[in-house]
Amino acid sequence: ISAIISVFIGDQLTKILDELEMASDPDLSSREKSKHRLNVVIKIPEILIDNTDRNRTSTFAFTGNKFELRAVGSSANCANAMTILNTVVAQQLAEFTKDVYHYVQEGGMDREDAIFKVLKQYIKDTKKIRFEGDGYSQEWLVEAQKRGLSNHINTPDALKTKVSKKAIQLFESLGVLNETEIRARYEVELEDYVKHIQIEARVIGDLARNHIIPTAIQYQNILIRNVRGLKEIYGGTYKKYAKEQLYILEAISGHIEEINSGITEMIETRKKANVILDIEERAQLYCSEVKPFFERIRYHCDKLELLVDDQLWPLAKYRELLFTH
Repeated sequence: ISAIISVFIGDQLTKILDELEMASDPDLSSREKSKHRLNVVIKIPEILIDNTDRNRTSTFAFTGNKFELRAVGSSANCANAMTILNTVVAQQLAEFTKDVYHYVQEGGMDREDAIFKVLKQYIKDTKKIRFEGDGYSQEWLVEAQKRGLSNHINTPDALKTKVSKKAIQLFESLGVLNETEIRARYEVELEDYVKHIQIEARVIGDLARNHIIPTAIQYQNILIRNVRGLKEIYGGTYKKYAKEQLYILEAISGHIEEINSGITEMIETRKKANVILDIEERAQLYCSEVKPFFERIRYHCDKLELLVDDQLWPLAKYRELLFTH
């Protein structure tokens, strides 16, 4: 599972940054500075073709004339992410100005030389977050870990970074939010997460117990009647002709048992989590102990979907969603 934020900038911009990084240091000649400026212009083709990003696995991509953050969920409000992005950009611009003036005022460096020097350092410093490959691959997980990039794969862990000392200092230094406001928002987001998991757990339990299990039992009864009919016709040798029906009956019973026991355990775990007053601890418990039941219950529901008669199944099946309707 990956929740790594990396930046894709494409071959064109990568080449420009590499050229800037390789320029002579500390001072750039007028000729070199002109060369790098011209390179930026020369790279613009006479006929403007589609030069947008083709890497759809990147969470943060440069797409020709802008950056796109693709990590915001389809149901999420982008205002939260935009607040953080704008704050980070503002802080970085302030740092950039500070670094440039340090070389100009204290080092006596020409302003353009100072800008190039700072940019070169930034290019080197940000290399570890630049990635042009498949952001979904296992190889990238290994590589990102080597680079020291964070990978918070669940919501409680991801939200916790918002109340880190570094994050609080960032927001307070720019007057965007104070620590009380940050922690209040953190608790609200944790509460929202818990409510979402709680609602999903109840819906899963309702669908499984009130729709899927009764349908599976209904189909079992049809098979039982079939097996009884075969026994009446063939007597003691009926198992030879009812072998597959008996196998399906046993398989359905096993899946029903797993679903029902999973729902019962999930409800008990939810009750245990609900009495915890600390919202951070409650969210962690919902994440680590309640949510895993979703996959377990779904697995056995999916198996029943493959066994139960289409005419009886109460919900749309995957192949129907994809190919029929």
